[in-house]
Amino acid sequence: MRVESLVSIVVVPHERFSYAGRSLESIYERTQFPFTLVYVDAGSPSRTRAYLEAKARQKGFRLIRTDHYLSPNQARNLGVRQVSSEYIVFIENDVLVEPGWLDALVRCAEETGAWLVGPLYLIGSPEHRIIHMAGGSVHIKEERGKRILYERKRFPDTPLDDAPVPLQRERCGLVEFHCMLARTEVFQRLGPLDEGLLSVREHQDFCLAVQEAGGPIFVEPNAVVTMVPPPPLAWSDFPYYMLRWSDAWAASSLRHFHEKWNLDEERHEPHTAWTGRRYRFLTQFRVLQRMKELVIGRRQAPLLRPAFLFIMESVLTPMLQMQREARRKRSVKRSRQSGYSS
Repeated sequence: MRVESLVSIVVVPHERFSYAGRSLESIYERTQFPFTLVYVDAGSPSRTRAYLEAKARQKGFRLIRTDHYLSPNQARNLGVRQVSSEYIVFIENDVLVEPGWLDALVRCAEETGAWLVGPLYLIGSPEHRIIHMAGGSVHIKEERGKRILYERKRFPDTPLDDAPVPLQRERCGLVEFHCMLARTEVFQRLGPLDEGLLSVREHQDFCLAVQEAGGPIFVEPNAVVTMVPPPPLAWSDFPYYMLRWSDAWAASSLRHFHEKWNLDEERHEPHTAWTGRRYRFLTQFRVLQRMKELVIGRRQAPLLRPAFLFIMESVLTPMLQMQREARRKRSVKRSRQSGYSS
């Protein structure tokens, strides 16, 4: 279509490292549109680091390595500084793409003049075809002297085949950093992403800023990606996962967001409790981590290590996976009963 530098893809950590290989492979296997790639590797464990170094040599992408963890916005800003193309696509390291995804995002931006374009986001096992969101809205209203944040996602936790209306390209107010195309000039206008947001509200903050500057935001459902959250988690994922969703990072991010936008309250639809589910999942893994410390960390009980790992892999992790699937089915049932749509 044009020169290869039209689009740069910036890959950053989301909440774990053990899925990075499968995600990166999907980009190279399922993307026909020309792109350059910048990979921000923020403190990954040795196995992932070695894999990325080998892939960077093989594929010729730019690998940026830090030996310490970064928040997602810190990692994205590192990537932005390496980009000179017209468009930049942010994608997280637990996302799988489907054929034609990048072509559709670029085509939408070219035909509409959009500043931001989001795909149709699916979530979970790719074969389940469950919608995470098909665009959404976020805005601030003043009510009775208070500034209140309203956020709504379209068709969350709905099977794709059961979407109540045909999905089509349309203007919206909210897309997410799981996968997002942005015009690079947006950062010349607005400056870098806000690194005061460590773990939550990054999507909302950026979309509010773009709206405030008058930039159009579109969702393009012909581009399809799937975010694949844990479980499972590798043991080497634990330190970053527990920092990423820690109470300290969340509280600091929310406080910063409220102060920045002068908010008094936030109001959410019942379907947008994803962060709460993350915290419950984290609590379960904190228990397992404590068990690991008590059992494996005892020098006087080295024989317990293989037994504990066997229990973890064959019993506890599958139990968490079953719990997650049961919650997903309950959520789908509620979505069908409520007939929710934006």
